[in-house]
Amino acid sequence: MAQISSIEWTEATWNPVTGCSKVSPGCAHCYAERLAKRLKAMGVRQYRNGFEVTLQPSMLHLPLRWRTPRVIFVNSMSDLFHERIPKEYIAQVFEVMRKAHWHTFQVLTKRSERLVELAQQLIWPSNVWMGVSVESPQFISRISDLRTVCAAVRFLSLEPLLAPIPDLALDGIDWVIVGGESGPGCRPIKLQWVRDIRKQCKKSGVPFFFKQWGGFRKSANGRLLDGRFWDEMPKPCKREEPHPAMASAPEILPIHV
Repeated sequence: MAQISSIEWTEATWNPVTGCSKVSPGCAHCYAERLAKRLKAMGVRQYRNGFEVTLQPSMLHLPLRWRTPRVIFVNSMSDLFHERIPKEYIAQVFEVMRKAHWHTFQVLTKRSERLVELAQQLIWPSNVWMGVSVESPQFISRISDLRTVCAAVRFLSLEPLLAPIPDLALDGIDWVIVGGESGPGCRPIKLQWVRDIRKQCKKSGVPFFFKQWGGFRKSANGRLLDGRFWDEMPKPCKREEPHPAMASAPEILPIHV
């Protein structure tokens, strides 16, 4: 399933995989899990397994059919580096992104250890941005893992931000997104946490994007911070891949699941 996105920092979503599992506190009130259950109840075929990790090979080639350039969030309903996704399938996703060079692809993971494990086995085209989610200081090691990846943009999603992060190491990071949690059971975000991260970004010269305050009624709380919107975007840069382990791009073949 792919669609025009209401996520403020992207334009469209593409889900060659659906379903995930929880790995840290930021996953507790996962919007994708709620949506997957709803889509299953509606009889949507791609969500016949609910929120179980499911490859969607019928969706693999979709970006190649979108001729107008778009900024595309990859796997808004999953995590591309989930341990149940075969590395061969991940390589095929990357090959589609390489071939669809007129688009910009944003990949986001909480599984930074597997990202590091596979990064040098993948071909990193200049139109692929790679990010990690960091909801509290407990998970800042994900940032160190991200720095080892030669993506043209390395970004952080501090959403849902669950605690202050006073020592945010931003060297080698190109973009920071901050947001509060929304939906049932949402946990509060504090103004000073956001201001402090904005200050750190400004000091390091890193573009800062404030996505939302969140809350049960997300639209009511809005996304203004100190009277304005913060929609700063990164500039891709060329990073040399140290020693690519994959000599050539994989052939894109159907995978039966």
